[in-house]
Amino acid sequence: MNSINTTDQAFVRETNLSSTLRLIHSLSPISRAQLANLTGLNKSTVSSLVDELLQRKLVHEIGSNVGGAGRPATMLEVNPELGNIIGVELGVDFFSVAVTDFMGNILWRKREDADPNEDQEKMINKTLLIVKEAMSVGKNKKQRFLGLGLTTPGTVNIKDGVLIFAPNLHWRNVPFGKIFSEQTKLKVFVENDANAAAVAEHLFGAARQVQDFLFVFSGVGIGGGLFLNGKLYRGKNGYAGEIGHFPIMTEPSQTVCHCGNRGCWETYANQYSIIQRVRARLEVKRTSIIPKLMAEQNSELTIPLIKQAADAGDKEAIDSFAEAGLAMGQGFAGLINIFNPSKMILGGPLSIAEKYLLPNIIEAVKRHSMPEIGQQVEIVPSTFGPDASLIGAVAIVADDIINHVATRK
Repeated sequence: MNSINTTDQAFVRETNLSSTLRLIHSLSPISRAQLANLTGLNKSTVSSLVDELLQRKLVHEIGSNVGGAGRPATMLEVNPELGNIIGVELGVDFFSVAVTDFMGNILWRKREDADPNEDQEKMINKTLLIVKEAMSVGKNKKQRFLGLGLTTPGTVNIKDGVLIFAPNLHWRNVPFGKIFSEQTKLKVFVENDANAAAVAEHLFGAARQVQDFLFVFSGVGIGGGLFLNGKLYRGKNGYAGEIGHFPIMTEPSQTVCHCGNRGCWETYANQYSIIQRVRARLEVKRTSIIPKLMAEQNSELTIPLIKQAADAGDKEAIDSFAEAGLAMGQGFAGLINIFNPSKMILGGPLSIAEKYLLPNIIEAVKRHSMPEIGQQVEIVPSTFGPDASLIGAVAIVADDIINHVATRK
C-alpha cells in the first residue's frame, strides 16, 4: 500500500510540476500567488514546486511587481538559458537546421536547397553534416543541448521516430529517430511538419492561450495541425492532419496528386499550383514583368520571384495568388465547418505571400462556411511564417521537457 501511495504522490508531483511550468511558460511574468489562484493549489505547495523549478534552473525570478495594492510580488518566467535545442526541418526541396534557446529564439541557423529527386541517403547525410556543424558551434560556446527535434512532411510514427510515408518525397519507413540519435547522442523527437508548427504556435506564437485552433502548413503540400481542448489531436494511429489530401474536386480529368488520388485540395492550393497558374498566363502572352525578372536573376519560376513581381504591382502575379487564396479558402471553410476552431493559422513556405493570400482565403471562408461558424473564427498568419515547421522542431523538444519535467535531467 505504501508503494502505491508513493507512486501516486510521485505522479501528482510530476503533474503539478508540469502544470506549474506550463503556466509560467504561457503567462509569464507571473507570481506565486497568481499560480496558486490558477492551479487551485495551496500557497505552500506552489512555493515548493517553484523552488524545485528554480533549483533546476527551469525558471528564474525577474524582479517584483510593484503595481497595485499590497506587498510587491516576485515575478517568475521560464529561463531561456536552460539549454539549447537543435531544430531540423526536412522539406521537400530544402533542409534547414537551427539552434535556439529554450524559448525558441534562434541563435544559429543554416539552410540549403535540395533536389526532391535526390537520393534519400545523400539528403539525410547532408542534413547530418549541418547538424554536426551546429553542435560544434554550440560546444565551442560551451552550450548544453537539451535535445533535437526533426520535422518532415507526411505521416510519422512519433513513438519510434519513423517517417511512415511522405507523398511529395516518395519516402517510406525512414527511421529518422534512430539515425539522428546514433549520430548526435541526443534525445531525438520526430514529428509531422504541420503538427510541430501547431505546437510552436501553442508554445511560442499566435495560439499561446488558445485551446481550439487549426494550423495550416502550406508549401509543396498542405498539412494541418489541430489542437482540441488544448491538446494536439493525433487520431487513432497518430496520423491525423493530412488535410491536403481530402478531395474538393471529383472530375476524373483533374491532376493526379502525389498521393495517387485526384482532386486533392493541395493540388489546387499549393506552391506548384501557383507556378502553374503563372505559366499558363505567360503561355498566352499576358503582359507581365515576370519573364524579365527571371532573365535578370537567371532564375527559374519560383514563389519568391512571383511575390517580387506581385510586390511591384504585376497583375498576373497578384491574380495567381488570388486564385490560390480562394482555393485555400474553400478548404479552410470545410475545416471550419467540421471543427469550429476559434483560430485558423496559415504558415509554411507560402506564407511569404500572406498579404495576397489571406484576404482571398477570408473571402472564400465567408462564401463557403456556415455563417454561424465562419463568423466566429479568426484567420491569422503564423508568428513564424516560413519558419513555422523549423521552430516546430524546437517546440516538440521544449514541450516534452515541460510535460515530463520531473523525469528530465
